[in-house]
Amino acid sequence: MKKAIIIILSILGVLVLVGAGGVFYITNGLEAGENLAINPVDLKGIEDGTYTGVYKAGRWSNEVAVSVADHQISNIAVVKTVSLETPDVTNTIISSVIEKQNTTVDTVTGATVTSKAYLKSIENALSN
Repeated sequence: MKKAIIIILSILGVLVLVGAGGVFYITNGLEAGENLAINPVDLKGIEDGTYTGVYKAGRWSNEVAVSVADHQISNIAVVKTVSLETPDVTNTIISSVIEKQNTTVDTVTGATVTSKAYLKSIENALSN
């Protein structure tokens, strides 16, 4: 009987640790991401080509390739997506940036940090 209780308590302990680790993983960097400043980009000085931008912040790390033609963003390809990606969010942000030709677009409701992570990598691509 004692052995069974010890086994059950051990299993419960492991489950609690796994659950706490999951919560930490999901929320780590959340506040920093929410407060991340996104700066506008100036396409006038950008030559034609494809530029790589990276943003590193835990599960929101990503990499994009931004193509510029005639001082306009012509395409944005996701090279490395964020963990736990929602394709609709990614597509909405990319479409908005291409439509507005800048990173100063609204974030997707309920996906602020993911939106800002992609916007920051796009900004980084066009600011280097």
